Amino acid sequence: MAGGRRQSRRRAAGPVLLPALLLGLCCRAAPERIRYAIPEELGRGSLVGPLARDLGLSPAELPARKLRVATAAERQLKYFSVSAESGELYVSERLDREEMCGEAASCSVSFEALVQNPLNVFHVEVDIQDVNDNSPRFLRDTFQLEINELTSPGARYYLGMAEDPDVGSNALQGYELEKNGYFAVEVKQSQDGSKFAELVLRRALDRESEQSLRLVLTALDGGDPPRSGTAQLCINVTDANDNAPVFAQDRYRASLREDAPPGSTVLHVSASDADAGSNARITYGFGETPAKVLQKFVVDAESGTVTLQEALDFEETRAFSLAVEARDGGGLVAHCEVEVEVLDVNDNAPEITLLSVSSPVPEDAPVGTVVALLNVMDRDSGENGQVSCELSGEAPLSLVASSSGGSYKVVTASALDREQAGEHRVTVVARDRGSPALSGRAALVLEVSDVNDNAPVFEEAAYSAYVAENNAAGAPVLRVRARDADAGANGRVSYWLAGGSAGAAPYVSVEARSGAVYAQRSFDYEQCREFAVAVRAQDGGAPARSSTATVRVFVLDRNDNAPRVLWPAAGAGPGAVAAGPAPFEVVPRSAEAGYLVAKVVAVDADAGRNAWLSYELVQAPEPALFRVGPHSGEVRTARAVSERDAAKQRLVAVVKDHGQPALSATATLHVVLAESLQEALPELSERAAGADSAAELQFYLVLALALLSALFLLSVALAVLARLRRAGPPAVLRCLGAQRFSAAGAAFPADFCEGTLPYSYNLCAAPGRAVAEGAWLPPPPPLPSLPAEELLGGERCGKRSPSSSAGAGEPPAEPDAPQVCEPARSRSSPSAGRSRRASGPGSSAAAVRGERSSGCPGGKERAGDAPCSASRQAAAALRALPAAAGSASPDKF
Repeated sequence: MAGGRRQSRRRAAGPVLLPALLLGLCCRAAPERIRYAIPEELGRGSLVGPLARDLGLSPAELPARKLRVATAAERQLKYFSVSAESGELYVSERLDREEMCGEAASCSVSFEALVQNPLNVFHVEVDIQDVNDNSPRFLRDTFQLEINELTSPGARYYLGMAEDPDVGSNALQGYELEKNGYFAVEVKQSQDGSKFAELVLRRALDRESEQSLRLVLTALDGGDPPRSGTAQLCINVTDANDNAPVFAQDRYRASLREDAPPGSTVLHVSASDADAGSNARITYGFGETPAKVLQKFVVDAESGTVTLQEALDFEETRAFSLAVEARDGGGLVAHCEVEVEVLDVNDNAPEITLLSVSSPVPEDAPVGTVVALLNVMDRDSGENGQVSCELSGEAPLSLVASSSGGSYKVVTASALDREQAGEHRVTVVARDRGSPALSGRAALVLEVSDVNDNAPVFEEAAYSAYVAENNAAGAPVLRVRARDADAGANGRVSYWLAGGSAGAAPYVSVEARSGAVYAQRSFDYEQCREFAVAVRAQDGGAPARSSTATVRVFVLDRNDNAPRVLWPAAGAGPGAVAAGPAPFEVVPRSAEAGYLVAKVVAVDADAGRNAWLSYELVQAPEPALFRVGPHSGEVRTARAVSERDAAKQRLVAVVKDHGQPALSATATLHVVLAESLQEALPELSERAAGADSAAELQFYLVLALALLSALFLLSVALAVLARLRRAGPPAVLRCLGAQRFSAAGAAFPADFCEGTLPYSYNLCAAPGRAVAEGAWLPPPPPLPSLPAEELLGGERCGKRSPSSSAGAGEPPAEPDAPQVCEPARSRSSPSAGRSRRASGPGSSAAAVRGERSSGCPGGKERAGDAPCSASRQAAAALRALPAAAGSASPDKF
């Protein structure tokens, strides 16, 4: 089929081309080399062979594999081309074997077939077969010979050789001479295989009978059909010169270096003639010699010295054959052959041609990946043309020689890493074995493309930041930075929070691009002293890589909390009025120096120096009497208490921290110098009476307003009652005439032995009796203003309670009727002699507890229980004492 296509395209090639083309299509070499054979003179577009099919490529693969041809010699590449659609190899330029290869016995064109994805190279060789398209041709059309008539038969005359550029059987095969009675032609072959003609005299000449002869000399080749060329032989018969010149050697040999300069002597030829006179005078010259040889050499006519007149080139012509003749004066000529061998000189450096470079190469390319193809050629021969190739430079690359000489592959020798070297520059050095050696160089630049093989790396595995509390929201905390050795999107790092300690996420945020960590809120050291978050850095590769770092934020304390006094209650300033009863301490007058009066207890929510508290006594009536421990807060007597010291002492202590600036709080402590609580009560009453005038004024105004309001309401109520009384009492008010109080005898509630007061009190109260349902209880009568000594330690009252009754069902006694009470027994604690401390709130609590325990078992009050009502009245009287003392101004105490 392929032969049919070729005949349809080039029918003019004739039947001779068909076997050669079929041979080229059917000839397949090993995978490393593919050979085709085609005849010369094929026209442009002629099919050489199915290259893609021989390479194992299907038509569908051709677009991706990008099949093309390449060669180190551009002049050879112009002869062939490959079809991108079919992958067939075609002739792109007329092939002339004689022009391409000259007289070489074989002629071939070698080139490389390159395919991509993956990169590979195949060596293709196309043999150009000779076609008999050239006829033999003599160098000149006419040969002039002068032969003496006395020349003996058997004499030979050199006629030179015809040229036929064809080779093999199509080359020159022989000579033929027109039929005549004197001469014949013989074919001689030189050592280099060339064939030349010699004219042989068969029969003696007779000038008198025939003075000249004209014969046709024909040169024939072996083609089918054969081709021929002719030349005219003009032979003049001369008179006798019976001795022809004779060369000393029939064949001369000389060697000449190709770098020999013009004018160099090649050799000397010498001939002798036995004749004498003019017949013995010899002149030298070149016989039938090609014109290119005559351009290179010249022979001196007198001396026979052959001289070089043009520079030689071993790569162009390796040997010359010269025909030198010696002619005497009588016209006799002798011939000799001079063979000049051109010696190679290492004058050509190796040439390196980069056929293909795959750049850039991904850094994850496996070891052995082909990254470049190159060809090395040295035009010299022998050792001068033997080339060794190597890579110069530090790079993970190696050079692998191909199976065909001169081709090399550059492959990766180890794993590539773009982060260590993004570009590899090596020099391919080709060096021959000449002396001196010549070398050729070619730079190879290989770029390495990035692969996302590196995760971002933080500059620190753990970051620590210190931020003072009360910072502004949005304040910068610190900046984390991660570096990614990759490039482009693979090295673009973004940040975000990946977690942290419990509750730490709302505290901070991170900027995605810069890694700046900002506070989301104001920090409070007292709520959170430190927290940790995890920041993740991720690159933009696919798949993405990431790493995390821990950011630990330590909140630094600021002195933003003043000390808080737990005991005694702290005042806002020296002139502040206490919200409740001020605490007091009782110090016996027998107290010695160092007596513990009280202890100021304070705390500070800050930490460190901001929480170091110091105590200082800033105000005291007797500065030398008391002192406070600067670190413990203990208030002690600085000396023994004397009778001259005032009974009431008001101490103001300042609690101060060590912050910058320092914050402070004050604590006010009232001290009563008395041996017992009974002695302290009058002082407490006086302290209540001597309250601050402003506070008293306010109190009396409020009290007066309340009394006026009560009187107005009472007047209205009395007016209404009087009007109703005239109309008769209503049924609902009849209970007012009934017995309103219990008739039981006097009863005593439980002792007030709880709380901080050291004494228990017995109160007079009538035993309780149930009040009739719906009866109103009268308002309690006002308590008599009794001294504290009589109330706490005196005799029992001598009157009966107006609410008491002799028995159940009896009418109530007169209100003014005296009550008979036995003297109360004062029960005191065994440690009554020691100093007692009592505070206003404590005393109130004790009074309340006494109220609960007086006459009401279990603290529960039954409705209409008279003893409980009396107990409440007594407890109210006790509560009035410390309340009045607490309302007094501390400055008047």
